[in-house]
Amino acid sequence: MSLDDPQMKKPIPTSTVGRGKRVKIETASTTSTWSDKFISAGCGNSLEAYASWPTPTAIVSDGAYGVLGFEGDTSDHLGIPEWYEPHVAAWAQSATPQTTLWFWNSEIGWAAAHPILEKHGWRYVNANVWNKGKGHIAGNVNTKKIRRFPVVTEVCVQYVLEARIDGLLLKEWLYREWKRSGLPMKRANDACGVKDAAVRKYLDQGHLWYYPPADMFERMQSYANEHGSPTGRPYFSVDGKVPLTSEDWLGFRSKFNCPHGVTNVWERNALRGKERFKVNGLSGKAVHLNQKPLDLMSHIIEASTDEGDVIWEPFGGLFSASVAARRLGRKAVGSEIDPTYFHYARERLIEESR
Repeated sequence: MSLDDPQMKKPIPTSTVGRGKRVKIETASTTSTWSDKFISAGCGNSLEAYASWPTPTAIVSDGAYGVLGFEGDTSDHLGIPEWYEPHVAAWAQSATPQTTLWFWNSEIGWAAAHPILEKHGWRYVNANVWNKGKGHIAGNVNTKKIRRFPVVTEVCVQYVLEARIDGLLLKEWLYREWKRSGLPMKRANDACGVKDAAVRKYLDQGHLWYYPPADMFERMQSYANEHGSPTGRPYFSVDGKVPLTSEDWLGFRSKFNCPHGVTNVWERNALRGKERFKVNGLSGKAVHLNQKPLDLMSHIIEASTDEGDVIWEPFGGLFSASVAARRLGRKAVGSEIDPTYFHYARERLIEESR
């Protein structure tokens, strides 16, 4: 169906734009999808679209904060778990161990969502803090009234899908396979050409366990299959026929590349200027309450994906993650349920494609 087909068009209702300001979009209608060779964006509920999206290497979630920031947002953090759970479950079903989830929220919103993320197999990696600086409050906060330190931060929390083989965590599976070979534990050091690191790191079953690099995994696998008990071969195999290769092993870990000197505290002023989308003729009111800066979106996408990889943006808003992905040579798919936001997002995407 063509994007210009009348069946793909529907009226844009009155919607919340900016800080609670109700506005009427003058345009009579808009298409419900937009795409080019890099981005596929739709106006609708992402829960109804996930099944048709390609496997993600990264998911950038910027949904409900529990502050009534948009139509459908919860009124406080207590509603966050129920709001997110169907999405979190769908993400886990479609993701692979190579997938990284970047979960944007307030501190209390993230705290409320964390148990749901863990419940569906997402393992916490790191909490990154966006510090917007004192300019974000501009001195307009009465601390005697709010009785707390003024908030100038948001969090972007990194999760990965916990990988398992035969129902076992990777560290448990590695240990089982080495034990199955009948070789003494210390022979793993011989296999890897190290003094004690293989046993101490790669076969540890506690919190000190270390994911074996691909070359070390292949050394352990080759050594076990060459020197281990003939009756149990092949060792370190998923299908019982062929051992995993170093390339196979990399598929059980998410991608990550951290530039030198970068930490988990991101000093970046709140979004202002020409990058901030505003409603024409309404005194410069921002279109979206919580538009994210492209540089921060680019930062997380570049750290966790390669060119050609797919990024999901389930709560598109103005599709900042998709724009960043396009500029970095990635592909992006996303949805935005609010027709007004999608109207402005589509204008942005069209301009970006030029």
